[in-house]
Amino acid sequence: MPANPVVHIVDDDDAVRQSLAFMLGSAGLPVRLYDSASAFLEALDPMLCGCLVTDVRMPDMTGIELLGRLKDKVHCLPAIVITGHGDVPLAVEAMKAGAVDFIEKPFEDEVLLRAVESALKRAGGDGDNSMQEVLSRLASLSERERQVLEGLVAGQGNKTIAAAYGISPRTVEVYRANLMTKMQAKSLSELVRMAVLAHVGPAGDSAG
Repeated sequence: MPANPVVHIVDDDDAVRQSLAFMLGSAGLPVRLYDSASAFLEALDPMLCGCLVTDVRMPDMTGIELLGRLKDKVHCLPAIVITGHGDVPLAVEAMKAGAVDFIEKPFEDEVLLRAVESALKRAGGDGDNSMQEVLSRLASLSERERQVLEGLVAGQGNKTIAAAYGISPRTVEVYRANLMTKMQAKSLSELVRMAVLAHVGPAGDSAG
């Protein structure tokens, strides 16, 4: 963990900012609040260390656009994106843009706190040593399970995935349940996060 880490919270909703600040502050983590991506960029110090927590949907600049602006500018500020229901495709796009995690609203305080602590360890140079384990879990998937996972990473719903492979939406749900078990994922966001980090993509494309 970096020395004197700061959690930078970017969200246009004041109530959300204050709630996150209280929760993280209660855990002993210093926070700085920004009501827009622009405000954060104006205060940006390239030597910043800690982590960034940003909403995806904001009026002046989205969380994804913010990550694009930060790329190659700040090297020890891992980003966590917060997304509303229905924004999973956007969250996947954000991870491909460099985010280390995404969390769906509404979420338990403990979920965000764990994500922040993990991001701070990453900022301090403690890499994620679990990638080999994720790749091992991916290797255990059947061809159809892999196809369903690729559809989820592409942001497709059950009906779209079902139509693509000539199966029923109910069958897709069964495959999704199998995926959650085999990948040891506690939520859809965790499942997609692992897949994105392992570079799972269309047509079975994967880079270990």
